[in-house]
Amino acid sequence: LPSAAPALPDGAALALPGAGDHGEGGPQPVGTGLGELAPPRPLGGPGAPGAGVQVSQLGAPEALPVPRPMAELPAAPVPAAPAALPIAPAGGHDEAGEHPPVPAPAPDGGPRRLLVWPEPDPATRQALQDRGYRPVIVRSREEVDAQVAGFPAALFVDPLTGPITRTALQSLRTAALNSRVPVVVTAGLGQSTRDAAYGADPAVLLRALAPRDGENHAPRVLLVEGDPDIAAAMIGSLERRGMHVEHAVDENDAVARASSVQPNLVVMDLLQIRRRRVGLLDWLRANDRLHRTPLVVYTSVDLDPRELPRLRTGETVLFLAERSTSEDVQSRIVDLLGRIGAMGEAGVAAAG
Repeated sequence: LPSAAPALPDGAALALPGAGDHGEGGPQPVGTGLGELAPPRPLGGPGAPGAGVQVSQLGAPEALPVPRPMAELPAAPVPAAPAALPIAPAGGHDEAGEHPPVPAPAPDGGPRRLLVWPEPDPATRQALQDRGYRPVIVRSREEVDAQVAGFPAALFVDPLTGPITRTALQSLRTAALNSRVPVVVTAGLGQSTRDAAYGADPAVLLRALAPRDGENHAPRVLLVEGDPDIAAAMIGSLERRGMHVEHAVDENDAVARASSVQPNLVVMDLLQIRRRRVGLLDWLRANDRLHRTPLVVYTSVDLDPRELPRLRTGETVLFLAERSTSEDVQSRIVDLLGRIGAMGEAGVAAAG
């Protein structure tokens, strides 16, 4: 398995600089808690010309106090007989359909709140509003807590317009899950040689997101990825950071494996999610895990299929990048959030 991208020293930061560093066609990186990022690029959208990436080295970091252990969720009871779900036939077409899912309305009948961080780009904000959401920006644990009474559908972390840090991500994740609010995070994957990788190892982001059943229990990650080279690279990276990984080749396989795994974190290629059929989201909801299992959906459409075998030899590595902003990807993400919001009505009733 390939080696992960080299860890950055304390104080190192990922920056989003000016024009021309890496061209317009490649994926762009996201922060992952390896230091604060430079100011985000304007809200002109991820396709703005000249969006590039570089790794900058800061001066010697100040000595920091040892952080307190993060509050973790209590161990989830393993159901004796998890709810079974019908599995769609493999290879079936995933049609968008004429009736996209919409979130259940807020208790006052208005648009349902969706907690977002950082501020969404204009196209994403408009798409969410068109689907029946009212995006509410949150930046801290306290701001999440203040929104719980409004029954938000989910916490949506979509780092297109600004930095995300590991510490803040952990804090928001913990606040959301403790309040029974589902967590959805987007990312993109890039591929390059180890020296040229300008984004962080994906395992850094995923480890910050994964709750654990206890200090002595490794996080259990359910990875849904159909390409064997990408899957091997992801598994190696996650396992080197102390996580247990169960690999499923598609969503049908993931549903079949979920009962035995009882995952703490689900990581999926966005294109693996069936848009109008029973699948992994339904299993999570039926087994009372939707609100306590963060879901990371990533895009890999910018990867060159001819280069993927080099991941196995270690010639190249995966790194975190901006997700694709194509019309299809945007539509799939909004559909996913619409489904979660439609499912959330039962969760709201249970919490109340």
